[in-house]
Amino acid sequence: MLASSAFRIAVFPGDGIGHEVMKPCLELLDFAARAVGGFSLHFDHAPAGAGCYRDTGQALPPGSMALARRADAILLGAMGLPDVRQPDGTEIAPQLDLRFELGLYAGVRPVMTVPGVAPVLSDPRAAQLDFVLVRESTEGLFAARGRGSIDGDREARDTMVITRAGTQRVVDFSLRLARRRRAQGRPGRLACVDKANVFASLAFFRKVFDERAREYPDVAAEHVYVDAAALRMVQRPWDLDVLVTENMFGDILSDLGAGLMGGLGFAPSADIGDDHAVFQPCHGTAPDIAGMGRANPTAMFLSAAMMLEWLGERHGQGACGRAAARMRAAVGHAFRGGTLVPCERGGSAGTAAITAAVMAALASDSTQAA
Repeated sequence: MLASSAFRIAVFPGDGIGHEVMKPCLELLDFAARAVGGFSLHFDHAPAGAGCYRDTGQALPPGSMALARRADAILLGAMGLPDVRQPDGTEIAPQLDLRFELGLYAGVRPVMTVPGVAPVLSDPRAAQLDFVLVRESTEGLFAARGRGSIDGDREARDTMVITRAGTQRVVDFSLRLARRRRAQGRPGRLACVDKANVFASLAFFRKVFDERAREYPDVAAEHVYVDAAALRMVQRPWDLDVLVTENMFGDILSDLGAGLMGGLGFAPSADIGDDHAVFQPCHGTAPDIAGMGRANPTAMFLSAAMMLEWLGERHGQGACGRAAARMRAAVGHAFRGGTLVPCERGGSAGTAAITAAVMAALASDSTQAA
């Protein structure tokens, strides 16, 4: 850290539309920091991704990894290209390497609808969704990445790994999150999403969940099978608060959550560990629209707001939290009238138009009280 109120941010634009949504995001972050005052941000750009692998043979160069380790937080656009792959046929995904190398075990996927964005579900309650999916991000089925086996052309195997230590830390994280949300007026309820009726590994996940939940008697705990959880997310998502689940289940359910928000272009995320955190939109690199100016940068903006909030909590810097609140309020103000419709929702608003609307809202008096 440069000083008590100055933060170094490792910036990974990545591939495809990652560059297109990162540039305006940094402009908004810089404006918000200067408008609120009390802290500053220094951006260090780092090469990584499928394009980097194609050009240099390294998806995550050692220098970029070292920069990430030194940073106060990591901001990531999107990485991967469908036509650039590892020898085993899998895509280049250095964002997964960051999770494993830095111990980013809690994948936080908020599902919060943006005012003015037409809800996907017809029930009026769907316009005000507010729940969080926490995905264990370092083990589960993803532990098999790079370790799967193929027996001739007859059989392929990937192994799920659930450990007590890995489960305990992500459950504790989720319990603390539910407790904080209760203090903010939310239900303060945590659901364990698993398939404990079928798999021994997930019965073990539930066992550890129950043990840890007993240490937080003020948090209401429940169990939901993953298929039932998917049904509830579609039928009654407004009844949900915090859910914690295994890596692959979380990967799938988080995209369902993004759909409830209006699309991946609205869905922010964070991968948080004890010492480091990465913040990135849930969407991919969208090579089909890269370079066209059509990408929705909203998820990138909201991910950056999550980063500011995390920095504020971690370092006791209230100004970061106020800047985060202003960025969120600016996004809501920009969309509230219903006239700003991104291309992904059938409208004509692209990256520049959405950025201009959010920046104008951020600069106005309407967000200063946030």
